[in-house]
Amino acid sequence: MNINTRTTVLHKAETRGNANHGWLHSRHTFSFANYHNPERMAFGVLRVLNDDIVAGGRGFGQHPHQNMEIISIPLSGDLKHMDSTGRSEIIKEGDIQVMSAGSGLMHSEMNANANKEVKFLQIWIIPNATNVTPRYDQITLKAEDRINRLQQIVSPNREDDGVWIHQDAWFHLGTIQENTELSYRLKNTNNGVYAFVIKGTITINGQELNHRDGLGIWDIDILNIKANKDAELLIMEVPMK
Repeated sequence: MNINTRTTVLHKAETRGNANHGWLHSRHTFSFANYHNPERMAFGVLRVLNDDIVAGGRGFGQHPHQNMEIISIPLSGDLKHMDSTGRSEIIKEGDIQVMSAGSGLMHSEMNANANKEVKFLQIWIIPNATNVTPRYDQITLKAEDRINRLQQIVSPNREDDGVWIHQDAWFHLGTIQENTELSYRLKNTNNGVYAFVIKGTITINGQELNHRDGLGIWDIDILNIKANKDAELLIMEVPMK
């Protein structure tokens, strides 16, 4: 079920939209393509959170985007990106890619391998500036920098750790060992936080979350996090308006 309070929304993994096209299996946390749920349109400026599995040798052909910050986080396998800025790159587990679509571009995403799946999260953030010059960037993270700590992977500042986007949003990844406790203090208490469990079991502010569950919280200033089992966690702090 979905559990909603005045300042909390819980999205259990099995309640997500389910699109299976054979070559693509995608779970949608928020309304996307043929999945429409008027109660699941967005969390603040977090518009899309897709959990995608693409078969070997297949992918998304060239298609347009405009005025959206698109973040891709590979979980396994290799994803080939090509776009109309002339970039052609392969991203893999441990990489973070951002594409500021801005005034508009065309791009494609393909499984770079013919014989194995690629799994990745694709996240769309509504920007705070429109019609900017399209931009693409990617970085490779150090996995050891998020063991029992929260590693910043996205921010609004070019000088900070991670990739930067046109929005006052911060993303962090954590690989948290069983019984480890952490806290996350919001950069801006007017923001909300959407936590997504990539794997494992975690309790956040008293709410237990399992594999692929999502929890949105606002009107708070700190998250208290405990790993009940070894876990991986993505935290997305975003403006609510």
